[in-house]
Amino acid sequence: MEARVGVVVEGKQRALNSAHGSVVDGGARKFLQQQSQAKQSMNQSAQVGTVNQLLAGGIAGAFSKTCTAPLARLTILFQVQGMHSDVAALSKASIWHEASRIVNEEGFRAFWRGNLVTIAHRLPYSSVSFYAYERYKQLLHSLLGENLRGNASTDMCVHFLGGGMAGLTAASATYPLDLVRTRLAAQRNALYYRGIGHAFHTICREEGFLGLYKGLGATLLGVGPSIAISFSVYEALRSFWQSERPNDSTVMVSLACGSLSGIASSTATFPLDLVRRRMQLEGAGGRARIYNTGLVGTFKHIFRTEGLRGLYRGILPEYYKVVPSVGIVFMTYETLKVLLSRIQTSD
Repeated sequence: MEARVGVVVEGKQRALNSAHGSVVDGGARKFLQQQSQAKQSMNQSAQVGTVNQLLAGGIAGAFSKTCTAPLARLTILFQVQGMHSDVAALSKASIWHEASRIVNEEGFRAFWRGNLVTIAHRLPYSSVSFYAYERYKQLLHSLLGENLRGNASTDMCVHFLGGGMAGLTAASATYPLDLVRTRLAAQRNALYYRGIGHAFHTICREEGFLGLYKGLGATLLGVGPSIAISFSVYEALRSFWQSERPNDSTVMVSLACGSLSGIASSTATFPLDLVRRRMQLEGAGGRARIYNTGLVGTFKHIFRTEGLRGLYRGILPEYYKVVPSVGIVFMTYETLKVLLSRIQTSD
């Protein structure tokens, strides 16, 4: 999700700059000068407003996660079906049936179980992502040398590699929070973990410190493909759309293309996400381990016992949350950025 949201926001800014530069058609030289000035202005804005962008991104992510928390929890509950006998009975349950069960058995507030740790995960994840991306970008530019700077293809590769490495760094640094969130959200009637602090303490006591990093391999394996698919699909769709309908709102184009790229990314990487969730729940609540053969063995076990469908349990609520999630992040981010810049200017 973080990858596709970043693609949407960055792509929207590029689209606005491109539209602004193409309004005045005074020859190739004038156009290039305008593009260069726009790029310099954007870089200065980014340097001045780094804290504002970081804060806006973190708050927007947390707000989006809160709004879509019910769908996120439904996704996790469906993903872990088949792990234990007490959840295997849900294998044929519909989204409506499971949502009704949560309301009747656990109460309406249970839809947001684990959301507090999700919000706690947002700000450090955004901070690490932003900082690491800038550092990796500088490193890659220094390795490439002066001759290759400014080249469109080179810049795209730098952004892609920098974003991928930043995603890996942020995911590794904040992974324990993600694991705790999964375990809290996967709990049903019996609450083994009573909160964030209790979950951390219990996992470390019963499973050791490395217990906080179960499923990290599947997570890191999915970061690269997720970013690649999101970026590629978004750029292709946006370019095609603007070539066919150049007068359409850049905001709506970015929102639509970002949502479609999110659906494509989710479809391609969902089995990895499902395996990650199940590995995160290995040994949770003192239960016996089910998958003892690593990442590949877990894939084979699920495919053998549950079929291809088993690797896509929970894909529907995941689809349902993509569009509102991207839309909420996008609009909240832009609104907060303007608001924070006004506050900074008034000070």
